[in-house]
Amino acid sequence: MESGLVVSVAVQPATPRGRLWTIAAIAVLLVAFCAAATVARIRVPEAVGFVPATQGMIFVTDLTTAALLFTQVSLIRARGLLVLANAYLFTALIVVVHTLTFPGAFAPRGLLGAGPQTTGWLHIIWHFSFPAAVVLYASLKDAKNKIGISARLIIYGSVTGMVVLICAILWGVTAIDEFLPPLFLDRQTFSPFVFYTGAFDTIICGIAFWRLTTRKTSVLDEWLTISVAATTAEMAMVTFFSSGRYDIGWYSVRLFSLVSSTAVFLALLTENTRLYARISTALWALKRERDNKLLSAQAAAATLAHEIRQPLALMMLNVEAGMRFLRKTPPDLEATRQHLEMTLQDCQHLNETIEAIRSLFRKMDQPEQLVDLNEVILAVLKSQQDELARRSIKVRRELTPGLSLVYGYEAQLEEVIVNLVSNASDAMGMMSRENRVLTVRTRPRGRDAVSVDILDTGPGIDPKRLGEIFDAFVTTKPHGSGLGLAICRRIIEYHGGELTASSDGQSGAEFHILLPARRQSGSVREEGIGAKVDLDGVTPAPGGLA
Repeated sequence: MESGLVVSVAVQPATPRGRLWTIAAIAVLLVAFCAAATVARIRVPEAVGFVPATQGMIFVTDLTTAALLFTQVSLIRARGLLVLANAYLFTALIVVVHTLTFPGAFAPRGLLGAGPQTTGWLHIIWHFSFPAAVVLYASLKDAKNKIGISARLIIYGSVTGMVVLICAILWGVTAIDEFLPPLFLDRQTFSPFVFYTGAFDTIICGIAFWRLTTRKTSVLDEWLTISVAATTAEMAMVTFFSSGRYDIGWYSVRLFSLVSSTAVFLALLTENTRLYARISTALWALKRERDNKLLSAQAAAATLAHEIRQPLALMMLNVEAGMRFLRKTPPDLEATRQHLEMTLQDCQHLNETIEAIRSLFRKMDQPEQLVDLNEVILAVLKSQQDELARRSIKVRRELTPGLSLVYGYEAQLEEVIVNLVSNASDAMGMMSRENRVLTVRTRPRGRDAVSVDILDTGPGIDPKRLGEIFDAFVTTKPHGSGLGLAICRRIIEYHGGELTASSDGQSGAEFHILLPARRQSGSVREEGIGAKVDLDGVTPAPGGLA
């Protein structure tokens, strides 16, 4: 299952940093082993609850590790990983049996019919099965063939098989306890035979360690190496240093065993958490990208509707006026012709508007040109004169003669002026007719810049909202799209200028455009005005909407 390759630590390659952590952990184990070995034979008081407490923790961690590994098996169906999952399940179950049969833990001679040698042989089987399973895992981990049966059948079969195996082992070692080679001379002292069984398990651990460290390793292998190193330390302590139960060497064996059981558990817990965090981040990013694409489409539609509404309104007014002149007796053909010419100009302007909008959302090959802002303003005021007159708005033009030219895209700069004039006209609609004055001013700003100021006598803008009026989808109009000012600011910024607003919230609003004068051709951003317009989260893709 290929998707498992993304989320399984069993196939994530080990990193140099991970290898350093593995070496450091093994070094710490070696130091602890050497420290315990120097005092291994010193007897200490018997702690009755020590074995149940430590092995209870081992049971929980091994069982959880087995469950996590079975989850990994269900993802990647690797035979080697299935062997390892069963090994941890087997260890968790045999720990329970070993604890119940341990003399003095729950009964003086142990439970489940245990004899004097039962726990010793269970310990030997326990510490043989784990490294042997690791050797088999290392041999199968690169196998190409996958498990072909369902994950549920794998888990049910494994659990049933391990329970049956543990029961068979328990029955065997208790039934023939008196015939087994003795591992204890009395309740506490090891027999010489422990050397042979312990050495055999130590060798198996060494083989497992060698197999893991001499092959291409994964993140799981690195942590598994620590577990095998801790198991090796256990058996080496039992074989060569400890003299029996309840000396320092024997107590250290349980602590090494606890380290062995928790290493892979911590690996699966931390690495899976890290991997799933990355997946969650990726899913969140994909969702955000999808939402942004939807928002971009909405922005494109809203922008188109916003920008063509005014030219369409002017066209309708001119057509209606022309129809009125045609209905006269006799028809006023000259007035009709003038309104038809104005309608034709509006159609041309609408086409330029649509092209300007397209350039906002994708790269265009339109050239820059020298633009006279005075002429742009006069053209806008001429196209708006009927609407301004209908609303009884007085226009004051304070245009500086001989104003420096700017490089840019005339259609887009014209759209900015149209938007600002239209907004000012709308804002003054609620004022008395004698108090409606629109002022449009141009002036030089030093030698390298020119400014355009558009002032109205409307109710003004709340000073607290001045910082957000240029955000996309923020509007003070009942039916506004909230895109006009956002688009205007982006156009001016991509011309290398800035658009700002000021108001005291009572006596009108002022919008100020500052543009560089006579810039060299190509000074507008190389990617073009429309390469990417980020309307505060609305980011159309280059080349058009995705």
